[in-house]
Amino acid sequence: MKKAQDIKTVVLTGDDLTLNELVAIARYDAVVEISDKAVEEVNRARKIVDDIVDNEIVTYGINTGFGSLCNVSISKEDSIQLQENLIRTHASGYGDPFSTDIVRAIMAIRANSLTKGYSGIRLCVIEKLVEMLNKHVSPIIPEKGSLGASGDLAPLSHMVLPILGLGEAEYEGVRMSGKDAMAKAGVETMSLASKEGLALINGTQALTATGSLALYDAMRLLKVSDIAGALSLEAQNGIIDAFDEELHVIRNHRGQVQTASNIRALVEGSTFVTKQGELRVQDAYSLRCMPQIHGASKDTINFVSEKVAIEMNSVTDNPIITRDKRAISGGNFHGQPMALPFDFLGIGTAEIANVSERRLERLVNVEHSKLSSFLVAKSGLNSGFMITQYAAAALVSENKILAHPASVDSIPSCENQEDLVSMGTIAARKAKEIGKNTSRVVATEILAACQAIDMRAEKQPDHKLGKGTKAAYDVVRKYCKFIDEDKNIEMYKELETITDLIMSDEFVDAVENAVTINI
Repeated sequence: MKKAQDIKTVVLTGDDLTLNELVAIARYDAVVEISDKAVEEVNRARKIVDDIVDNEIVTYGINTGFGSLCNVSISKEDSIQLQENLIRTHASGYGDPFSTDIVRAIMAIRANSLTKGYSGIRLCVIEKLVEMLNKHVSPIIPEKGSLGASGDLAPLSHMVLPILGLGEAEYEGVRMSGKDAMAKAGVETMSLASKEGLALINGTQALTATGSLALYDAMRLLKVSDIAGALSLEAQNGIIDAFDEELHVIRNHRGQVQTASNIRALVEGSTFVTKQGELRVQDAYSLRCMPQIHGASKDTINFVSEKVAIEMNSVTDNPIITRDKRAISGGNFHGQPMALPFDFLGIGTAEIANVSERRLERLVNVEHSKLSSFLVAKSGLNSGFMITQYAAAALVSENKILAHPASVDSIPSCENQEDLVSMGTIAARKAKEIGKNTSRVVATEILAACQAIDMRAEKQPDHKLGKGTKAAYDVVRKYCKFIDEDKNIEMYKELETITDLIMSDEFVDAVENAVTINI
């Protein structure tokens, strides 16, 4: 499978968009195209909508009002104004804007869904979204304001505004009016025809895009957490017997078996690790139970991955234009199928921070590490890694609050017509924030583990690291040197450097060039 950064072109078919392809579009500016088959399907469905309009057949969202106003008929003459009115009023979001990569992912998934040919939208509108992606016009979309049913109405309305020459957008890194951004990029604005406003905004793309990128980052973070745990194991002369293959196969959870395999590969050849009974009989859970703890989060990630793969290639519009020319009003816009998985994603990611912080505490605690207090010489004059554990503990505690599920909540809307909503966009946003916090905790553990390894090496100069951990250690030391005295560093800068590093291609690639690690 190609890595995201190596994918240069993505052809949308509506059926087979992958997570790596989505990331290639969102973060690596892959060129987007529409398949010939998709063109045929889109044109077929649009003809059905045109027939409905021409024959004035009463159909929800085409010639009626929306939501609880579904029984209000709209004349043929007003059907186009209806679509613009929808976008203008539904763009009611609030808060900081989504990051550019999330906005690009929203646009890509929406375009992909529309290419399936069940939404009745004109091909030229989908092409407009694709043109905006390829010319780097990114609408300004506030993060807050979606219930996750009927889809992501507010965020997606903000996505559409620049198409109409309204709203705001980012172009070449500068925020400006949507009209100016489109003009500078050479993208013409346009009006929407019947049903098209609804087709563009009645879907789960904001929550799916946010959660999908959070998932991608969590997948990388799980690899990094195994690397961090392996470094901590060596820094504390941990017992390798707890990772014996037979021990894990007899329980046989996929993630558990994989984690144990990863740790064995990472520390292969290490003389820092010990055998059962050499120094102690057992290690603490945060070391000994890494396969069970990390593995459970891996199994969580794999479950969420299956759901994301489905949702990225789903029709989440309403009404649906069927192959036999019916317009069926249903509930495919409802975010519940993704709200629960994204809550689960947040919980699985939070647990990685929990166990990482516990290993960090053992590294900085002289009673456990048998090294200098807070991993620095002249403790007292120097504080070393003391407050890094405080900061990590604060992030872990915040994660616990964020991990409270959003999907169990609901507030009825639209005059009680939409009486149970998913809050899936909140679930996705929380998962993303938990991931960011967790990356900082794991980065702190890695920096502390490298510090401890250097201190341990002073006492055990003939020892060597494992194949994988040596590769990780070398990359860390390329950017951050051993901390001998507080006066020589500003700790937050060291932590920022490592946080960025561990989520980069460079760090994981360096380790994977030495050993094979999987999730």
